[in-house]
Amino acid sequence: MSGHRVEASRVVQVEPGVAFERLMDAPLTDVFARRYAALPAVAEVVDQPDGWGVVGQTRTIVLADGGRLRETLTDVARPHSFAYRLDGIEGPLRHFVRTIDGLWTVAPHDGGARVTWAWTFYPKASPARLTTNVIGRMWMGYADRALTQLDTILTRA
Repeated sequence: MSGHRVEASRVVQVEPGVAFERLMDAPLTDVFARRYAALPAVAEVVDQPDGWGVVGQTRTIVLADGGRLRETLTDVARPHSFAYRLDGIEGPLRHFVRTIDGLWTVAPHDGGARVTWAWTFYPKASPARLTTNVIGRMWMGYADRALTQLDTILTRA
């Protein structure tokens, strides 16, 4: 089944390698501190191994609405990108989305770095495919807030 891809990016005034490492280390509760529409804030991350950043590692993301997601790192290409899969979805999204593939990339841009975040949603059933467009639009607002927070986190001295 094909997915629905959404993507957002922001230029930050940080050297790309530094931006990547800070992104890998950024607490999800700081990056995703606020909800947007039906997409909740991240309340807590549990079961995260020390040294997060190795393919195959997993952690559980607990959302402010009581939902949970399992995140598994599927690719790490330091200092350029990392990819992950969200599954084991609990909460309202479980009715519409089977899995989500996420990708963060960091690329040089005008003396700083362009940080790009993308999600590809895989709907559960054909009626849910219609809702992925709505979820995608909500995600764009969520991503804008997250990238604003991330800008602050990445540019901290």
